[in-house]
Amino acid sequence: MGISRPSRPILLTTLASAGALVLTTLVPGSATADPSPRGHDIRREGSPLSSTERAAKTPESAADRALGSAGSPGLTDLTDPKNRGYPREQKLTPPPANPADKSIKLGLAPYHSLAPTLNDIQGIGDRVSVEIAGRSAGGHQLYLVTVTAPESAKETARQERMRELIEHAPGAAAKDPAVKSSYKTPVFVNNNIHGNEWEGTDAALKLITKLAKAKDGDTGDLLAHNRLYFNVTANPDGRIAGTRENANGFDLNRDFITASQPEVRAMRQIAIDKQPAVMIDLHGYVNGTLIEPTTPPHGENYEYDLFLKNSYANALGMEAAVNGLGYTPEKDGVEPAVIPFRDQEEGWDDWPPIFTPQYMPFHGAVAAHTIEFPMTVNNDEYDDLPVAELRRRSAINVDIAGAAMSATLKYTQEHRTSVIADQIEMFRRGTAGAKQVPVSPETVPGVPGIGPEDVYTTDFPRAYVIPRGKGQRSAAAASRLVGHLLDNDVEVRRATRDFRLGKTSYAKGSYVIDMRQAKRGIANVMLADGRDISDKVSTMYDISGWSLGRLWGATVDSVKESSPAGVRSHVVDAASRVGYVAPRGDLRLRLDDAREVAALNWVLEKGVSVRRADDGSVILPSEARGAAVVAARKYDVAFEATRAKGGAVVHRTRVAAAATPGELFALREMNFDVVPVSTAALNAGFDWKKSGADVLFVSAGLSYGELNSGARGGLDEFLAGGGGLVGRGAEGAALNSDAKLLSVAAVAGNGDANGVVRVVNSGGPVTGGAIAHSFVYAPMWFTKLGSGVRIEQSYGAGNPLLSGHWRPVDGAGGPSDAAGQASVVSGAAAGARVVLFGTEPLFRDHPKGVFPQVGRALLSVS
Repeated sequence: MGISRPSRPILLTTLASAGALVLTTLVPGSATADPSPRGHDIRREGSPLSSTERAAKTPESAADRALGSAGSPGLTDLTDPKNRGYPREQKLTPPPANPADKSIKLGLAPYHSLAPTLNDIQGIGDRVSVEIAGRSAGGHQLYLVTVTAPESAKETARQERMRELIEHAPGAAAKDPAVKSSYKTPVFVNNNIHGNEWEGTDAALKLITKLAKAKDGDTGDLLAHNRLYFNVTANPDGRIAGTRENANGFDLNRDFITASQPEVRAMRQIAIDKQPAVMIDLHGYVNGTLIEPTTPPHGENYEYDLFLKNSYANALGMEAAVNGLGYTPEKDGVEPAVIPFRDQEEGWDDWPPIFTPQYMPFHGAVAAHTIEFPMTVNNDEYDDLPVAELRRRSAINVDIAGAAMSATLKYTQEHRTSVIADQIEMFRRGTAGAKQVPVSPETVPGVPGIGPEDVYTTDFPRAYVIPRGKGQRSAAAASRLVGHLLDNDVEVRRATRDFRLGKTSYAKGSYVIDMRQAKRGIANVMLADGRDISDKVSTMYDISGWSLGRLWGATVDSVKESSPAGVRSHVVDAASRVGYVAPRGDLRLRLDDAREVAALNWVLEKGVSVRRADDGSVILPSEARGAAVVAARKYDVAFEATRAKGGAVVHRTRVAAAATPGELFALREMNFDVVPVSTAALNAGFDWKKSGADVLFVSAGLSYGELNSGARGGLDEFLAGGGGLVGRGAEGAALNSDAKLLSVAAVAGNGDANGVVRVVNSGGPVTGGAIAHSFVYAPMWFTKLGSGVRIEQSYGAGNPLLSGHWRPVDGAGGPSDAAGQASVVSGAAAGARVVLFGTEPLFRDHPKGVFPQVGRALLSVS
């Protein structure tokens, strides 16, 4: 499928016990897509490519805002009978002018100018409406603009009924002449999700203005038959600050399967409520302009034949429009556009549903694209280039973004009937339980180069069951998972009687996900194990394995064939609350879920006396029942009666954290009292005693070797005085080695390897009762264990990788090398208690069921 490109180096790191750190760079010989075109911060959190000073420093207020904005963001409910038609004009209140907004230097629209501009555009005519889709982590409003021909409230209600018909009764929708003749095709244009890739916003404003003013018949016809939705800036925090990430330090275009951030939850709700059939996501910077569809591997849960048919055809139109602008390499430095599916072999894939265009198809998009405009204006270029050159480049990017938008509208208008028919067919296959159609030259005519390497399908189970009662690990985890499925528009039912499905009996109150539903794709994405694709391609752009069914702490059973149609049940719109406090006696709180750890930290903050049990749970005295009732209600957790008295007292733990943004956020989600630290902070005179820190968590941004003598002495004194250390990955292991603590040899596998792994837990305070799977990225394991070092967890035997991508490099660092080796170890040395993780238990706030291992570790070493 096109050209071969050189592979990127893979970093293999080996750490010796209490000694040297050895780095070896290995370059695999197999050809891969050159990562440099996607080179805007090609890195995972805390990778060796990031500075040691990139420890997260995000404000606690931003985390509080993200964690506190539970439920869907505040979009207008289109099903409300009191709802108006279109336009829905509202006067926006502009924020204060901010002369430090990074957009200004580029000659682009600063965030504070958007509200006045949109107010002016709404006044032009009757085609433009603005809704507030939510607020960012930094508290900024998210503007969703709708451009369409005017509609009465009655017509809007009719459009909504047709949208519902397409999703929930696609067979009927396919035969409905009104759908074919008068349903308005929804098109979604997403801009600026990476804050320092600015120009999509400005192109959108220009196009919205043009559409508002246009008098020609073609524009009138376009707006009579389509609804155009523009997310003006998906990441206002980053736009203002000139950062890729939002105020919490999150790359929003990696968060869609987890939806930890409010901006992503807003986009998710747009996908559900508006149900776009076509969408584009505007990015930078790849020269020439990159226009998806992608290289293999392709997501196995898509109806990829329908998706590729439309995405490739639209890509050709965008390519022609972009190249037709007349920019040249010689005159402007602009290379011709590139379509990865056609022009590259691998390295720009659509396997994980963490990106916007890879998430949207599960809600009906049959054409979805990342567009990367060509002229770099961020990072070093932003700092180093003259303003005139930056503005020249930005103007070119705005033109190219606008050409891609206009070409997409043209494609949609010309193919609206078939586009909607394909969306209907996608939902029909789900509701009917139909098999996927593998892509081939016969099933997708007109798309060149389709080969066996493009065929990815799956066998959907007949149902999933999340059991209640016996067999269920954590009621809190089950409640969280069900809530997340519902937030993603998956239909979930709850059994009203005991039942048997397959060969298993289940209790009344168990949840059933019948996979004959329109959104079967996203249900399977979340609940299935996934697949080991290590032998399919040599490199992946981002993560390759995820599974909420394995990583979120709930028990999830896959039912291959037995129909759940006979199970007496009802559809739920919310997970049943599981908060409970036993009426008498002392109380036991399990620590199997992040919510339970958060509840513990809350009661500790309130001064409740708590003791540790041998199995890792905690015991509260009966007189703490009042506090337990509040905590049970607040965190939806259960306090059970117990006769156990517990052992050591558990204290409120303050964590000094040199961590990635995702890890810092996860620690705050578990309600730990966190103070961010880094090499720079310690060198600047960080006072351990005044900080009140009990334990140090290290995974990124703290290098013992780069500390000045005073900082090193202060850290040594903290550890020798009983301060605990929880380390993760290479930097955590390096600090342990440099500080001469646990005697272990830390061995790193392939630095690009990632996915869901099988693990064996040894019990005890860190992993007692823990789930049998974990997540890895750049996996590590520990050998040459010294006296007193305890194995808390090991990788599974054989091939521990359940799903993801993990290859050896030059015969080393693969999953077979990790098999049976220690993945989590603990012990005491030089006055400090230490726990080291070779797994990635807090990665991007995702593996919720693994969080408690870190929570328990922090509590056990403090």
